[in-house]
Amino acid sequence: MNVCKVEIVTPIHNRREETLQCLRSISRVSTEGLQIHIIVVDDGSTDGTAEAIRKDFPDVEIVQGDGDLWYTAGTNHGLEAALKHNPDYVLAINNDSIFDENFIVALVACAEKHPRSVVGPLLLNWETPHRIFQVSPKWEFWMGGYRHWFKQTVWTVPQCPWKVEVIVGNCVLYPVQAIREAGLMNEDHLPQYGDAEYTPRMRRLGWRLLIEPRARVFCKPNDPVTGFRIMRFSERFNQMFVSPSSPYSLRRRLYMNMGGAPNRLLGLLALPVFFIRVIIGKNVEGSWALNRDERPLSETFASTVIND
Repeated sequence: MNVCKVEIVTPIHNRREETLQCLRSISRVSTEGLQIHIIVVDDGSTDGTAEAIRKDFPDVEIVQGDGDLWYTAGTNHGLEAALKHNPDYVLAINNDSIFDENFIVALVACAEKHPRSVVGPLLLNWETPHRIFQVSPKWEFWMGGYRHWFKQTVWTVPQCPWKVEVIVGNCVLYPVQAIREAGLMNEDHLPQYGDAEYTPRMRRLGWRLLIEPRARVFCKPNDPVTGFRIMRFSERFNQMFVSPSSPYSLRRRLYMNMGGAPNRLLGLLALPVFFIRVIIGKNVEGSWALNRDERPLSETFASTVIND
């Protein structure tokens, strides 16, 4: 039987206990037919994370950063280190995740069954583990970009793999050939959200993006975002024009839209739509969206389901 080599990579900065919890979770998953190796990019942690990993998980490879990598460059360092091991797949994860026992086996099986596919799991909120989390965003121009879902559960999604427009970077299985064709994430334009344009770039190169609902990952919810309309003017200015990691950063939103949209022109035109919606309190990523009606994703994506 052929054995698939999978390199798992994650960038970290502090969060020692969450990182150790993540590694303990990975250590318990099924690896039947797989050869697994883990690479952690420690971006200047000061809380003893690297030392704890070396003590509890001596087989984990640690790539050292200087504290200025952010998510995108940290992930790129991990991808570069992974390619040196000549794997079949690279699994990029966030360290604030807990994994179902069969998630890697399910992801690899899906990728093997459907060639030229990049595969993501069903991401679930670990506080309410029946609710999906950042899965299968859909581009909608009049929403100003990608629409995320807030009311979907394990019972409202397709039960077989389905094609999507983007895979959020919490957990993505990349065939190594996809990385070689697409290159690395764009850390110059998107230092903190490089995943927003990475899988769409692969899609434009002819790679199919799939969600495998039988692979399940439990994620820590995102930290709440301060409402734009209640900020002082100076705070708004900083959020829009200075901070590269701000959810309201004009530069970040521009490059996310340009890279993730069906084409660059639509991405550019959707930018003012997004900010108009923010100003009038109808931000598709904010509290307004929590009260919008949502059809089950099993209906929204019915035409993209791949029956096994």
